[in-house]
Amino acid sequence: MIKNIIWDFDGVILDSMPIRNYGFRKIFEDYDIVLVDKLLEYHTKNGGLSRYVKIKYFYEKLLNQNITDGEINIIAERFSVIMKNELTNKKYLINDSIEFIKENYKKYNFHIASGSDEKELRYLCNNLGINQYFLSINGSPIHKNNLVKEIRSKNNYLQNETILIGDSINDHEAAKVNNINFYGYNNIELKSISKKYINNFQEFLFE
Repeated sequence: MIKNIIWDFDGVILDSMPIRNYGFRKIFEDYDIVLVDKLLEYHTKNGGLSRYVKIKYFYEKLLNQNITDGEINIIAERFSVIMKNELTNKKYLINDSIEFIKENYKKYNFHIASGSDEKELRYLCNNLGINQYFLSINGSPIHKNNLVKEIRSKNNYLQNETILIGDSINDHEAAKVNNINFYGYNNIELKSISKKYINNFQEFLFE
């Protein structure tokens, strides 16, 4: 019986991918567009990874330049300002999942584990009016694998009573390394590796 649900954020609760694409293009607008396109490919394939990892990837793998953690933090903050300005618009909320969350937050223990920056994530959830539905809201720079581990550990959640809902291969990995079931959503490519695939929350019943 499922009692605890850990939610990814981007692509599951908020349709933020186009805005995050815009954000990366904006902070790297002075660089070779071909390399920025390659970064966006990496970003799309690894939706669950934090911006810190993606910024480091851009410099070290695509530009072949060293970058310090301090420099990464400065760039990440510029990115965060763009996100806070754009993503507080409720039109980006995914109604399908939001309605399920609102109707069932007293029935299950809901948590968020996201690759998004934790301070920004909490800011967005507060301004979007959805923070009250979650027992905790967790984000980067802590890796999602560890976020899920901490949620389970702090709350003594049993393996067979806990699932993770996500839209990326990184979400699947976080569920796998923590020995909980993964339910794919909003990415048909995940159907073959999901314990169950959610096409529509309104038609989906958790056991």
